[in-house]
Amino acid sequence: MKKLLTLVFVSALGGILTLSAYKLFIEKNEKEVVTTQTTYPTFIPTTNTLNTTNSAVNYAAPDFTVAANNTVHTVVHVKNTALVNGQPTFEDLFFGRSRQRSQVGSGSGVIISPDGYIITNNHVIADSQELSVTLNNNKSYQAEIIGTDAKTDIALLKISADEDLPYSTFGDSEQAKIGEWVLAVGNPFNLTSTVTAGIISAKARDLSGQSTQSFIQTDAAVNPGNSGGALVNINGELIGINTAISSQTGSYIGYSFAVPSNIARKVVEDIMEFGDVQNGILGVSGQGLNSNAANQLEIDHTEGFYISTVEKNSGAEIAGLQEGDVIKKIDNVNISKFADLKGYLSTKRPNDVVDVTISRDNSNLTIPVKLSKSELLTIDFLEMELRNIPKSLKDDYNIDHGVVVSKNNNLKLYQDLGIRSGYIITGLNGTEIDSLDDISKLKQKLGDDIETKITRIDVINRNGQTERFVFR
Repeated sequence: MKKLLTLVFVSALGGILTLSAYKLFIEKNEKEVVTTQTTYPTFIPTTNTLNTTNSAVNYAAPDFTVAANNTVHTVVHVKNTALVNGQPTFEDLFFGRSRQRSQVGSGSGVIISPDGYIITNNHVIADSQELSVTLNNNKSYQAEIIGTDAKTDIALLKISADEDLPYSTFGDSEQAKIGEWVLAVGNPFNLTSTVTAGIISAKARDLSGQSTQSFIQTDAAVNPGNSGGALVNINGELIGINTAISSQTGSYIGYSFAVPSNIARKVVEDIMEFGDVQNGILGVSGQGLNSNAANQLEIDHTEGFYISTVEKNSGAEIAGLQEGDVIKKIDNVNISKFADLKGYLSTKRPNDVVDVTISRDNSNLTIPVKLSKSELLTIDFLEMELRNIPKSLKDDYNIDHGVVVSKNNNLKLYQDLGIRSGYIITGLNGTEIDSLDDISKLKQKLGDDIETKITRIDVINRNGQTERFVFR
């Protein structure tokens, strides 16, 4: 018993001595080490991978179901039966005959009113002898062409149904944002309405290279049969009419293009109210800016529209716009290139007033400009004063292009060729002239020595006869 108590005592004493030594020497040193480390920053390895399980942010995919369901019932199939010239046989050539055959084309359209007005592309219904429209419920109707506009590639059709039809409402394409989700709804390959999704890749795109277009670009899959179909946002609002694809094969490979709804709506409203499109003209010509243009013009701006000419009697001249001004904004729309300017003005009519913000002498000025009718503008060319053809004259001569001579001070053209006021110039150097825009572009292309570079003039005289003058 005595030995057991001695063993317990020795063990307890050893524990006490060990604990005391630890407290006195070892723990003190560890505290000093920790204190020393806190004087330096601590770097903790991390990962950029988002832990979606524990994240408080909800990255939900957009829901297209409501927009798709509403739109598919408003998109129709358009069948165009046209007569085209067939391959001539030897007998046809011998007897001077032309052989015609029926050719069927198809596209899409969008119902925009309950009483049967349908918007589509002009190229979908071009040269049609017969038009039929099939709804998403497989009902078919004969369609009437109400009006067309080749420049914007928009056409307006009408069908007569026994009941009110589902229709799409126009949205504001100006408010559409790059990166925004959109749906393309059409009737490709003569199927019932088909829906594809994508985002807006760009705005104010010009495919012609002549700054005459202003498309919305998307990556939603669009094939040839989608032409005339709907581009809608996730609310189901119509923000564009699908028109073209960028492809080397004829099928979709990545980008598609739509006429903005603000332009399309204005075109159909003009057709319904006036019978044709009412174009509001600013009255300036020039070029969009980039680094090369800025260097050539010796200016600092690489964005905007540089005014090189202000047309006589135009709203721009009356308001005081000048050569050398750089247009930076119209109303609330920033102008970085000509397609921005062209696209916005395409939504306006004559007598509309727009606020034009320009840069002049390193200062920004905002000037209200009243838009003019295109027929009121004139341009000097070869000492002649030219203007666009009014609709009444187009109807009289059954033409859709050309410019009319309002005054001729060129004695050579007057005395030798007989060109005088009332003559219509339809072509120059073998190129068709549609409007004063073409004259402005030709003047810029040929430069100062323009008279010696004109080799051919096509005209319609006062008697409606076509004449051609060739200079050698």
